[in-house]
Formats: sequence, structure tokens, C-alpha cells
Amino acid sequence: MKLKFGIIFLILLTTFSFKLSSQTTSNSKLIKPEYLTIGDTVAIVAPSGVLKNYDNYINKAKELLNYWGLNVVLGQNTFKDNGHFAGNDQERSYDFQTALDDKSIKAIWCARGGYGAMRVIDNLNFEKYKINPKWIIGYSDITAIHNDIHIQKSESIHGLMCKSLDELDIYKDESVKLLKETLFGKSLSYQIKGNNYNIEGVASGQLVGGNLTLLHCLLGSKSSINTEGKILFIEDLGEYLYHIDRMLYSLKRAGYFDNLNGLIVGDFTDLRKNTTPFGRNLKELIIDIVEEYQIPVVFNFPAGHGQKNHPMILGREIELNVTKEKASIVFSD
Repeated sequence: MKLKFGIIFLILLTTFSFKLSSQTTSNSKLIKPEYLTIGDTVAIVAPSGVLKNYDNYINKAKELLNYWGLNVVLGQNTFKDNGHFAGNDQERSYDFQTALDDKSIKAIWCARGGYGAMRVIDNLNFEKYKINPKWIIGYSDITAIHNDIHIQKSESIHGLMCKSLDELDIYKDESVKLLKETLFGKSLSYQIKGNNYNIEGVASGQLVGGNLTLLHCLLGSKSSINTEGKILFIEDLGEYLYHIDRMLYSLKRAGYFDNLNGLIVGDFTDLRKNTTPFGRNLKELIIDIVEEYQIPVVFNFPAGHGQKNHPMILGREIELNVTKEKASIVFSD
């Protein structure tokens, strides 16, 4: 009898220890690349869409970085033209890998999104990166790279890309200013205007996520992130409401929300109208899916494909406080 009790106790203790270890591992503090200082070098690379005839915003990005006191190098194949892509998969992989491995480069700024990052992420090796980590900056299609960086236990920045500068006043724009402050190490926090659809609550956890379509496409692959104990950010562009609903249900069925601590909803811009009305708006369909988990949800965070794209440090621990009147997001230092 004593032996049987001892075995049961040992099994329970082992199970508890495993769960505790798993939670600690999934939410352990990540690598934080060094913040930039004047004189550092930033590489501009194009892991996704073609840049043919887009010299103007690459030049604008170089002008901005120089204004910040930084040096700039361009990927060797940045302006290659391979149909939809900025060079073939091998050329785009080469440029990104070169930037990852180069000790002198302190940040990698993605030129644009579109499509293509998923085709190169399996070619990348992060071993030298982990010895000399650097900030990787981008959004939209670059979510595929952010996911892999998170799995490598490192932080990255969801923020403006070079193409984003095309119609901005780089000396006055708020998101540009915030990106500089983030890269140079200023504490990051946001106060967001409230929304009646917000689900109130307080939560903390590592920030993960990005473009909903990419998160959905990466499900079931080695690049799909663990959301346990974390706070998820989502945004997207040019989708039908039923597409968004389907992608969110796919995440739900895959367990994305089971142990999630909170949800931040960014811009869902240029929504398409279907011939059959969906019957609920974007906020309502999101609430329908996540309300049962009793987590705080904040809407209208200014990040994604909208006019504002405020930077967010993915992998960083944040404090989320949501009411109907306002919401605050505070990033740990």
C-alpha cells in the first residue's frame, strides 16, 4: 500500500515539475539585442517582395538612418528581380544570412513585405546570430521571421519597414520617432483610447504575434509559436470578414487561445465586402471567438497596415491593463 502511494505521489510530483518546467521554458527571458548607438551599422535586406523601381524609398530609408547617425549597408541582391520576389530564394537567403552573421551589423531592417519570407526561413541559420544578436525590424510578411526569432529565444521589433516611409515625413512622423526611440533604448509604453468592445482585465506576459494570415499559415510547422502564458498581437490587410473568422477559428482549434493571457488587436485595414453580409463586425467576430477564455482584449492598437505603425518589441514582457475607457501597454526594460 505504501509502495503504491509512493508511486502515485512520484508520478504527480513529476507531472507538476514538468508543467512548471514547461511554463518556465516557454516564458523564460529572451535574448535582448544591444540597443543602437551613433556610429552603428544597419543592414537593409529584402527577404520578400520585389523592389524593382523602388529606389526612392530605399534612398529615403538610407537618408533617415544617416540622419540618426547610423551607417547603412544594402544586401547584395536587394534590387534583384525574380518575378514577385526580390531575387530568387537563394539570393534572398544569402543576403539575410550575411546580415545575421556579420558582427559589425547591429540591426537588420527589412525593406518591404508582400510575400516571400516563408520561402527562405528554412534556409536561415541562427547560430552566429545568437552569439551576436541584433534587432530585426519589419512587419506583415516578416511575421514568419519574427516567429523563428522568438523560437530562437530572442526579441525582435514589429515596426515600420523601408517601404512604409514612402509617403511619410521622416522628420516629423510619430511612428518613425518611436522606432528610433525603441532602437536606441528608450522605455516603451502606450496609452490607448478606450473602446466599448474592449474586454476589461489586467494581464502580463511576453508579447508575440503579428500578421494574422502568416500566423495562420505557419500553424503545424516548426515556426508556429507557443502562446502559453503570453499576450498575442494580431493585424491584417485586405481580408474578408469570413476569412478572418476562419483563420481565428483555425488558431482556436490549434489551441492558440487555451492558455493565452491577453489579446491586442491592431489595424485590420481595407476589409473586403462579400456579396453575402457576414452579420457581425470585426470586433464582434473576435469577441465571439475569444470571450470564453476570459482574457483582456484591447482593440484599435495603432500597428499594422494603417497610417500609424507604432513599434512593438516582440518577446518582451509587457503589462496590459484594459478598461472600456482606456488601455495601457507597458514594456519592461
